[in-house]
Amino acid sequence: MRMLIAGGGTGGHVYPGIAIAKEIKSIEPDTEILFVGTEKGLENKIVPKEGFELKTIRSKGINRKSIVDNIKTLNVNIAGLRDAKKIVKDFKPDIAIGTGGYVTGPVILTCARSKVKTMIHESNVIPGVTNKILSRFVDIIAVSYEDTKSYFKGVDNKIMVTGNPVRKDLFLYGKFESKHSLGFDTQLPLIVSVGGSRGAKNINSAVLNYINEILPSNIQFLFITGDNQYNEIVDQINIESHKNLKITSYAYNMPQIYAAADLIICRAGAMTISEISASGRPSILIPSPYVAENHQEYNAKALERAGSAKIILEKNLNAEVLNDYITELICDKKRLNEMGEKAKLLSKPDALNKITKLIYELTGR
Repeated sequence: MRMLIAGGGTGGHVYPGIAIAKEIKSIEPDTEILFVGTEKGLENKIVPKEGFELKTIRSKGINRKSIVDNIKTLNVNIAGLRDAKKIVKDFKPDIAIGTGGYVTGPVILTCARSKVKTMIHESNVIPGVTNKILSRFVDIIAVSYEDTKSYFKGVDNKIMVTGNPVRKDLFLYGKFESKHSLGFDTQLPLIVSVGGSRGAKNINSAVLNYINEILPSNIQFLFITGDNQYNEIVDQINIESHKNLKITSYAYNMPQIYAAADLIICRAGAMTISEISASGRPSILIPSPYVAENHQEYNAKALERAGSAKIILEKNLNAEVLNDYITELICDKKRLNEMGEKAKLLSKPDALNKITKLIYELTGR
């Protein structure tokens, strides 16, 4: 089988594709898999590191506030369609899967028009514009939430509720071993702050102030800043004065980090939500207010209702508020364990199996 996977921009769009690719490879090692992304997306780091081939096309998202910019965007995406056509013609896929990001548009549309079997996966409750458009052309629409069905019109027969496909590595690590391997004291609580692949400036700012002004000596902290803000943040922290602090720009071993963490501070993107739930980790969620339809707050409230997370809206975020939430939770082991168990109940560990089954049904294998 020859499989093409289009997805990129952020880890939330890339890692589902990686999970699917690895699962198919484990079942059928001879499967040829090609990823398609853009030159500037995070996929350029992740995909080759995971051992898969990546080709790039030109692609750009719509700017709803600038007509002039969208004329340029149209030209870029027309060029991207040409790029996609060449890749599809050369690779000759049996199936193409879109896992999110602007790159999925030209690639999946080209495949659908070329009579290649196609599937898109929507990880958020509220689907993006690209997937809404593609829904008319693809064979299968895999969604993570039952509520998502109502946002796709006239394609009910194509929609399958699967959940988000998470990396199987998320189920492999134990807390004690992970803390030890990462160089942390196994007896002290560990907080992990991660704002996404590029970092979240307002979260980083609050965490920076918390570390400089408040961080107690009996709490360990792993601060994952994102590539864009690492140098600026490191320059503002006296690392030597915080023996229990580690700072890194990016982490490829997030399954191990999730396992080691006693509490996670993060955004509420769909894949982040799915991964911390699969890991059974309590969290302080700070939804991004800069996303379409405010879908991260919607995601976060589902975890809050289940009792696995606390929410801080970004407009209320500062070091003092963050400290209040951390202090409430971090030394209460019983409560953290209960929150972790409630997180696990939200997980859909069979999502990858459901998606794999759909792939083989589509390709007739």
